Amino acid sequence: MKPQIILVAVDFSEASELAVQQAFLMAAERQNVEVHLVNVVQTYGTQVTYEMPVDASALAVLTIAEARSRFRRYADEALARFQAQHPNLGFTRVVAHVRFDAIADEIAQLAADLEADLVVVGTYGRRGLSRLLLGSSAEAVVRLAPCPVLVVRPKAVPEATPRIEPPCPRCLDARRDSNGAELWCEQHRERHGQRHTYHQGDRVGSDAALPLVIRQ
Repeated sequence: MKPQIILVAVDFSEASELAVQQAFLMAAERQNVEVHLVNVVQTYGTQVTYEMPVDASALAVLTIAEARSRFRRYADEALARFQAQHPNLGFTRVVAHVRFDAIADEIAQLAADLEADLVVVGTYGRRGLSRLLLGSSAEAVVRLAPCPVLVVRPKAVPEATPRIEPPCPRCLDARRDSNGAELWCEQHRERHGQRHTYHQGDRVGSDAALPLVIRQ
């Protein structure tokens, strides 16, 4: 039976480490799952620039063979960190891949090559993945990947983003008291508008003789 494949993009940031550990956890909770890690490096002739896991600002100029060896070592160490935290969990296989130059294209292409079932990326990574998730490359991965893409991020909301307020307690009371008929309290009802239900009985779905119902 073909194993399920989880492909994780790695740029050695804290966010991608979180993505790797999340992928390991998902794999350990299922049977017959492989985790594949991919690092996309920039080539200069026969050499590549390789971001160093120890120092976020450091770059090393390596041969392709050296880059692959170092990334294999990173994959082994990441798995060891996971096993130290979850000694009772394990899974079948971890594979390390090094691809070159075009970040989004290479991640999507590797997912296609492996017939991956899921691609996992972390938010707020530096360099490669920061461009991946904040620029047009993010849209390219979602569009090109032949499988779902899971974005993993820390639970804390970054301070630089607009503040997301908790739900209004009075709105929660209104939903509970009306059993969902009212979504908003009196203060917010004018802002959000009334809830509307439209019944269009002369149209039916293609697979069921049911009226079309739209709720807003």
